[in-house]
Amino acid sequence: MKSHTLSRAFNSAMIPLLLITFLWPSPAHSFDLEKRVKERTLANGMKVIVMERHTSPTVSIFMRYKVGSVDEVTGNTGIAHFLEHLLFKGTKRLGTKDFEKEKPLLAIIEELGEALDQEELKGAKKDQEKTAQLNARLQEVQKEHKTLVESEVYSRYYQNQGGVGFNAATSNDDTVYMISLPSNKLELWANLESDRMENPVLREFYAERNVILEERRFRVDNSPEGELYEQFIATAFTAHPYQVPIIGWATDIRFLSKKAVEKFLKSYYSPNNAVVAMVGDIDPEKTFRLIENYFGGIPSQQLPPPSSTREPEQKGEKKVEVELEAEPQVLIGYHRPTLPHKDDYVFDVIHGVLSAGRTSRLFKALVQEKEVAVSADTSDAPGARFENLFVFGGTPRYPHTVKEVEDAFYEEIEKLKNEPVSGQELQKVVNQMEAEFIRGLGSNSGMAHRLSYFETVAGDWRYLLNHTQEIRKVTPEDIMRVARKYLVKSNRTVGVLVKKNSNQGAPVEKNADL
Repeated sequence: MKSHTLSRAFNSAMIPLLLITFLWPSPAHSFDLEKRVKERTLANGMKVIVMERHTSPTVSIFMRYKVGSVDEVTGNTGIAHFLEHLLFKGTKRLGTKDFEKEKPLLAIIEELGEALDQEELKGAKKDQEKTAQLNARLQEVQKEHKTLVESEVYSRYYQNQGGVGFNAATSNDDTVYMISLPSNKLELWANLESDRMENPVLREFYAERNVILEERRFRVDNSPEGELYEQFIATAFTAHPYQVPIIGWATDIRFLSKKAVEKFLKSYYSPNNAVVAMVGDIDPEKTFRLIENYFGGIPSQQLPPPSSTREPEQKGEKKVEVELEAEPQVLIGYHRPTLPHKDDYVFDVIHGVLSAGRTSRLFKALVQEKEVAVSADTSDAPGARFENLFVFGGTPRYPHTVKEVEDAFYEEIEKLKNEPVSGQELQKVVNQMEAEFIRGLGSNSGMAHRLSYFETVAGDWRYLLNHTQEIRKVTPEDIMRVARKYLVKSNRTVGVLVKKNSNQGAPVEKNADL
């Protein structure tokens, strides 16, 4: 599960106090960071954030689009993730040996693919002979088209010029493309990525669709953890699109049409829906001019209105049980607010108290002392643009059961509600969070990631400036108040993975008053 909070981005290894004092979190340093970060919005709406750092002759770049699975509609789930894959296939000038020869083949492939999908959608009533003919013809044309395709073109360009960390990721909230390069290769990035934004070609569409289906089988259908998490999230959210898995439902992926994907592309992948953060050995003004030169002429698009759907208040505990040939697990999720709500900071601290490192409460109580679990932790899921879940996750230690792990979680929750966290424990947790926070900002890529992320999700990268100060304001009374408000039975969803023919089952009602 991905977490949006700063304190969760890296492991809990502490760094020297001198480094903490030097880098963060004094108000003077916050002001210094604000002065060092430069930003500009192009006329077409593209937001560019630049931070000068001359520690090495490199630059890290994160281009982030505010679009993820939360923006999809029923029948077209998985489309954002699919597009992430397709946008590696090149443009009219990249990824092709001869685009003029390629164009008619692309048109034929789309026509055949659509016809085949329409026939397959008939199910048992489909014309078997027609289906076989369409499939054979599609395979034949795809094979011919393959001779005109240059694969992995972006990877080869970047690797040949010293690029590292070239990758992309789709979440519920956004889609990001990242790379670190020698700073004198910045124009190469601008050339390639502006072309990818303006002139993408969704080649190898049907072949890649099959790749996505195979990825889903590997990550979800054949993964006990993936199956449990998918069912857990789908149960926790009744109305909100967070219930949709990032990779999409299998039947939707199977019949995603190229026209639908192209429409989604044109709706969201435009400069006025993009944030670019660059951190490294660069000159801000020269960088802004370079970006303007390559991206400034790309027209903006009318963005779809944001979703108005909000998850209704949960009125009672929900449960889902998944039976598989796998080791038992339990997930317990509580609906909670997201940033910039003040209680979001309190949940950051609660996470630190419960599961930040081997001295945390859950590790000590469930893993070391009671020995009922091999792992026990907390996280946020599934996104951060909208209200989400605070999730407890645990795996029983044989011969203990998921019921025992679940009860142990509830015991720790009751302590949060009724016993104030000591000043010493709270200070230790805040110190850990500050150290991890600093680690995340220490590298160019870590800083670029956070600048682009909070500009996209929180609406302003300056969320970074106030985070540590807000964390320090959290009191033991705040923790008790938030635990009592949100960590209650009527607000929780319980997901249990049990072995087939096992008697572990779902929790019994002895917890009804928790």
